[in-house]
Amino acid sequence: MIKCEKGTPGYLREKLKIEILRTVIYFAIVTAVFLLGYSQTHSKKNLLTVVAVVGCLPACKALVGVITRIPYKTVDQALADEVASKSAHLTVIYDLVVTSTEKIMPIDCMVISHEKVFGYTSSKKTDPQETASYLRKMLQKNDLPQVSVKLYDQYKSFLSIVEGLENIAAVEKADTREEERQIAHVIMTLSL
Repeated sequence: MIKCEKGTPGYLREKLKIEILRTVIYFAIVTAVFLLGYSQTHSKKNLLTVVAVVGCLPACKALVGVITRIPYKTVDQALADEVASKSAHLTVIYDLVVTSTEKIMPIDCMVISHEKVFGYTSSKKTDPQETASYLRKMLQKNDLPQVSVKLYDQYKSFLSIVEGLENIAAVEKADTREEERQIAHVIMTLSL
């Protein structure tokens, strides 16, 4: 299985596969421990039953991970390829499911250029202004007060912004990768 890092296209799909596999293994271990105890004592009242019940805790936690990831799909590969081809000098992150205490906000792609963050979401459940406001607030809490955030729900508008940012970055040739990585890290920390 190929390890897919957070922020890369396909991350949500790979993480879901890993969570499903982990859940199946955990429940298989719980079942095996319970059946071993039952086969030895021919009763449910034994120490291995207690171990199996306690083993249900990590198994159920893994199941919750599966349930939370199922509704969110990975970014379309054609979209990822197109954005990547137009953003050679920019920091790009994909497959984000930003969570707050009130909402879950899926974002397909975000492009970071110096102190500007632009994102695209195809989800109808994500309010671009509310999500941008939340991200701005969280970046300020992480000592990045000067960062501006804007989200689009129209792909063509987002792509034209990416092309403009790429042209500016290609002309300026400023080394802002470390600052962009710091911004990307904060945003990915807020994501599933």
